[in-house]
Amino acid sequence: MKLYLIQHGISLSEKEDPQKPLTPEGIGQTEKVAEFLKRNNITVDSLWHSNKLRAIQTAQIISQNLNFKEIRQREDLAPLEPVNKIAYEILSLNKDLMIVGHLPFLAKLANLLLINREEPSLISFKNSGVVVLEYDGREFRLCWFIVPELLGGF
Repeated sequence: MKLYLIQHGISLSEKEDPQKPLTPEGIGQTEKVAEFLKRNNITVDSLWHSNKLRAIQTAQIISQNLNFKEIRQREDLAPLEPVNKIAYEILSLNKDLMIVGHLPFLAKLANLLLINREEPSLISFKNSGVVVLEYDGREFRLCWFIVPELLGGF
């Protein structure tokens, strides 16, 4: 089972727009990452995203490039939500899953799955970046990651 963790694209500040939509740069970076995933024939069963506009927009861009059997908006993927419940749910799924979310939630989730602790942060997430963890039935391991800067054009 693979778990794809994606931090939403770069968004406007709350001062600029309280809903914090993606900036043009955030849209462009997310499109570039989505195209990379498509070119590399990434297949994922389900996509979950938070209910915040920046995550919704990021998930929409990703879903235009990849096919998912299920796309779910979830309230329990917000930046400060606890990660324990989601970690147990992921383990019970036994299918490839992509989560589009926020920090510190994604960092804490990755840590919990990798080292059974939420701190210290092991992975430096980047906007529109993808971190892939693989579960072999016993433990999670970091499989690979990509950040927009590695794809050029920024």
